[in-house]
Amino acid sequence: MGKTAAVILAAGKGTRMGGHVHKQYLELQGKPMLYYAISAFESSSIDDIILVTGPGETEYCQKEIVERYGFTKVRSITEGGKERYHSVYEGLRSVPDCEYVLVHDGARPCITLEVIERALKGARAYHACAVGMPVKDTIKVADDNGYAKRTPDRSSLWLIQTPQAFKYELVLKAYEKLLTSESYQTGITDDAMVVETMTQEKVKLIRGDYANIKVTTPEDMEVAGVLLSRIYGRK
Repeated sequence: MGKTAAVILAAGKGTRMGGHVHKQYLELQGKPMLYYAISAFESSSIDDIILVTGPGETEYCQKEIVERYGFTKVRSITEGGKERYHSVYEGLRSVPDCEYVLVHDGARPCITLEVIERALKGARAYHACAVGMPVKDTIKVADDNGYAKRTPDRSSLWLIQTPQAFKYELVLKAYEKLLTSESYQTGITDDAMVVETMTQEKVKLIRGDYANIKVTTPEDMEVAGVLLSRIYGRK
């Protein structure tokens, strides 16, 4: 089946969260937010985990998260770069020999084992996939003055999440091409977009979970706490 790895991103500053502690280290249900993403991948069939942190945070992650909670699949911790795509590339470069790799945001603590395994299965079947869910709300496209310009068909719209899963050589080459020119990097928001624009490979959408939210604001912390209580059976 080939070896597998996960790159978990924990390099964001979380400026919309406020405060001085980066959001991935904020406490949720008595543990740092980052703990839950690592724990899910630790329990999965993934062979190796690579953590990508902010500058100067590798030692903290090693001692306060990896060693403190006894994670055994974390093979290396590396510093990220200026933008998300720089951090992903640093993570991919640190991956041991593998055939398939999953990229996940550490700010998505409510990821479950089931979603991880579906993403991995999707990568093996399609070589490139991203988990997500069909949107529930009507979406409006706004003009430059804030007026509704267009209403796209909701049935074709998905809310994209992570993990996003790929054949390793495919996504690595896509990122290598991306970084050859700043003109390629404008508007890049996720790994699927890198593969879509830098290669001829199509990205399959795999069903994720509406609970797999990205924690961005203080209100998200409250929601994530409730969701984690359900996932881990805590009151």
